[in-house]
Amino acid sequence: PLLRGKFTDVRFAVVGATAFVIDYVLLYVFTEFCGINYLISSTLSFIISLIYNYILSVKWVFDVGHKQTAKDVFIFCFLSTLGLGINELIMYIGVEKFDISYLIVKLFATAVVMVFNFITRKIFIEK
Repeated sequence: PLLRGKFTDVRFAVVGATAFVIDYVLLYVFTEFCGINYLISSTLSFIISLIYNYILSVKWVFDVGHKQTAKDVFIFCFLSTLGLGINELIMYIGVEKFDISYLIVKLFATAVVMVFNFITRKIFIEK
């Protein structure tokens, strides 16, 4: 496949950027076109983009040559659940308490969760 080896950072950025676009667009579509509450939309879009990110990260970014263990999947799911919680908390506070558009708050929430993911994955997954 394209971009193996020294281009891991490029692949990581491409997957992260496209996962963000998926998350953001689905949040908008679910909220505006499907009439779903922004917090539920945010959860759905987050989970869908997370699945996309996980699959591409394992298959293309990090070229994991072994089957993921139950421990690997548990750690990923646990950290992702914490990230979802942070995302939802920021969304709620930004929209309900500060009366900021959910689309603007999502940008901030994504940045915070991205930093959280980077740090926790460095600590618990990459070791």
